[in-house]
Amino acid sequence: MIVQPKFRGFICTTAHPVGCSAHVKRQIDYIKEQKPLSGMKNVLVIGASTGYGLASRITAAFGAGANTIGVFYDRPASENRTATAGWYNTAAFEQEAHRAGLYAKSVNGDAFSDTVKGQVADLIKTDLGAVDMVIYSIAAPRRTDPVDNQTYNSVLKPIGKPFHGKTVDFHTGQVAETTIEPASDLEINATIKVMGGEDWWLWMKTLLENNVLSKNCVTLAYSYVGPEITYPVYRDGTIGQAKEHLEATAGELNRMLEEISGKAYVSVNKALVTQSSAAIPVVPLYVSLLYKVMKDKGLHEGCIEQIYRLFAEKMAGPEVERDAEGRIRLDDWELRSDVQLQVQKLWEQVRSDNIHELSDLEGFRTDFFRLFGFEFPEVDYAQDVDVYVAIPSIDA
Repeated sequence: MIVQPKFRGFICTTAHPVGCSAHVKRQIDYIKEQKPLSGMKNVLVIGASTGYGLASRITAAFGAGANTIGVFYDRPASENRTATAGWYNTAAFEQEAHRAGLYAKSVNGDAFSDTVKGQVADLIKTDLGAVDMVIYSIAAPRRTDPVDNQTYNSVLKPIGKPFHGKTVDFHTGQVAETTIEPASDLEINATIKVMGGEDWWLWMKTLLENNVLSKNCVTLAYSYVGPEITYPVYRDGTIGQAKEHLEATAGELNRMLEEISGKAYVSVNKALVTQSSAAIPVVPLYVSLLYKVMKDKGLHEGCIEQIYRLFAEKMAGPEVERDAEGRIRLDDWELRSDVQLQVQKLWEQVRSDNIHELSDLEGFRTDFFRLFGFEFPEVDYAQDVDVYVAIPSIDA
């Protein structure tokens, strides 16, 4: 099949197997060029196939030589359809890990379910005995609660009053005003159920009860705060409420893990291009301006650079570097006053006729396409490719 990007709204419905492999190899090569890491031997990554979760798995494996188990919910190829990018990413990761003599197994299923939690606990017990790090990196639109069996849908909306602000269509470069109506109480609560810390807590409870967490085990989840420009639709909106719940869950987990001297942390990461962020009004425009400013200042990082800095610097010493709320701040460069002052200045000036001059919209667009394996110069997209790619540990 000759695979080209196809869109349904902001969602790319195709992925390129060779391009996704190239994306994974680039991240592995970056980690191999860095100073080796220590302190991770057996690592579980929940939400391991894309973004920060994939970068975490690559960093643990190729930076510290860790055994990794990855959990995700991706779709293999079927008639006339490519697999999801996460499927191809994981296939490439496992192939490279096995080639390097590293243990890597994956579980594809609904991470919110009790079934998958039990399956993973059994796999850890059988193959590794216990894990010393659990990374929770799930971003999902919906969740079925295993307790009440209800399905909850997350929404990205302001709270209390409508939001009016600028946004950009990154396909066309058109800057326009947008309005988002506020969320109902039901929508707020549903978003917390999906994107908050409840499932993280349930994972750790299951793993602890199954005795598959080693002494001094560390668990880590990822969050985002962002600048004031995005507050109404992000930090002060429904997703922000969910992130606050996630951050508060770290405190509960610290109490839960006391018996094994374990620790729970939340890392607040930098704004980056993801499939979900591309659909959030305000965010593509903000990220395009941020990319321009941070690249000009030599401060730009992608997922893999961020996660390496997290483990090499923020979590490397005897004391983990945290803010007053107990959070690790990987967004420290993004929120530097000189960076934000420049972004704010550009925000006030940007229009459709000057967006390519004032922002790095092209960089945003390229990063978005690369999430799905497109726009890598080393890949010939005119070539017929086999879309049926096996994940070794799943299809063995």
